[in-house]
Amino acid sequence: MPSRFTKGVRLALAGAFALGTSAIVLTAGTGVAEAAPCGNPGAGSGLFGSSGSSGSSTSPERGPQGPLPVYNGNISKVLSWVTGPRSNNDTYDRFGISGTDLGIAWDNGRGQTLMAFGDTFGNCSVAGQEWRHNVLLRTNDDDFTDGKITIPDGVAGDVNSGTVIRGRANYAEELIPSLGIANIEVTTIPTAAISLPHDNGFRQYINYMSVRSWGSAGNWITNYSGIAYSDDNGQTWNSDPDTILINAPIDLALPGNLRAIDVNNGKFQQNAYMRGRPDTANEAKYVYQFGTPNGRFGAAFLARFEPGDIRNLDNYEYWSGERIGWVDDISKIHDTEGVVVRQPVSELSVAWSPSLNKYLMLDGDNGIRLRTADHPEGPWSSPRNIVAPGNPVVYGPMMLPSSPALTGTGKELYFNASRWSDYNVMLIRSDLGKL
Repeated sequence: MPSRFTKGVRLALAGAFALGTSAIVLTAGTGVAEAAPCGNPGAGSGLFGSSGSSGSSTSPERGPQGPLPVYNGNISKVLSWVTGPRSNNDTYDRFGISGTDLGIAWDNGRGQTLMAFGDTFGNCSVAGQEWRHNVLLRTNDDDFTDGKITIPDGVAGDVNSGTVIRGRANYAEELIPSLGIANIEVTTIPTAAISLPHDNGFRQYINYMSVRSWGSAGNWITNYSGIAYSDDNGQTWNSDPDTILINAPIDLALPGNLRAIDVNNGKFQQNAYMRGRPDTANEAKYVYQFGTPNGRFGAAFLARFEPGDIRNLDNYEYWSGERIGWVDDISKIHDTEGVVVRQPVSELSVAWSPSLNKYLMLDGDNGIRLRTADHPEGPWSSPRNIVAPGNPVVYGPMMLPSSPALTGTGKELYFNASRWSDYNVMLIRSDLGKL
């Protein structure tokens, strides 16, 4: 475990508990999650905090993944499993992954797509179910017209291989560790990622949330959000304690190396990164960060910073509404005028589309919703369902950067989406030309 990560966790949790259990929202939670990793029934084990239906298992050790759900709507079509033993990537035998979710996708700056996943399980029949808090997969595949994403083998020591392999062959290693203790820090989950220029190369960044406890469906409580970075294409990660935003309902100055706690930290516990429109000078200079509170029922807020300042929160600006504009401190966000998308907003993915000449935003915790805007601060359009609610029940849409709609070569948008009964990720294509 990298030393700066250890320091970041220790300082953040110490700062959180210094507030006292009666003062901080971090104490709530029932230990129940909303996914079905390994088909864990009922209220879960406490450590994993999982529940849900068991799905249709190929065999007990290989998890609950069932056949690919059929969905062929007017705009969108389910194409294939990206992960799981039933996927073309056979992630169970090749990477020790029977179930996982999210698949936050970004270009590493050199044309390779990296994908960060949340809580990940392997052999469901062994003690601990080979749980990892998060993993990384890599692909050089940038053409999904064959209906699938192809992930190469993982090779120990190869920073460009399909996943991070260290001491065990065919086993994807964890990226960002966690204490793994229910009601303290049950897990660390990536919510956003981006590659930015650094020292004549590219540095990878993941914004992650430290989850204290799971609640009812769509509700969970975070300790903090923070940034981890990698200079070796995602092989190893360091967490920067200076980027930690402790989640608490009060303002409080803290001693030592921790940033002061601000109630508005709670607006950026889950995030999405986006580069500004490249042909508009004022927007092209910034990275935009959309933030939401923990869970799937909050509104979306907006920050921006120049690429070199991603770890320097003092140089961030925050949208506080048309009347006020951009402000230079998180404490100055107006609670209502600063909202860029009204609640409820779930896990977000945002990008500029040169094909549509619009910014795109995807979210959804049942079906998948699309919003568009001319500028990052909006106004954003009303949501339109591009995957209808009901069947398949999917969440966490994460756009793939090589999609024609994002490269300007067409209007097809490809994205990862997760299905909790199978607890795995599928590839979906949407023809935005039909909107």
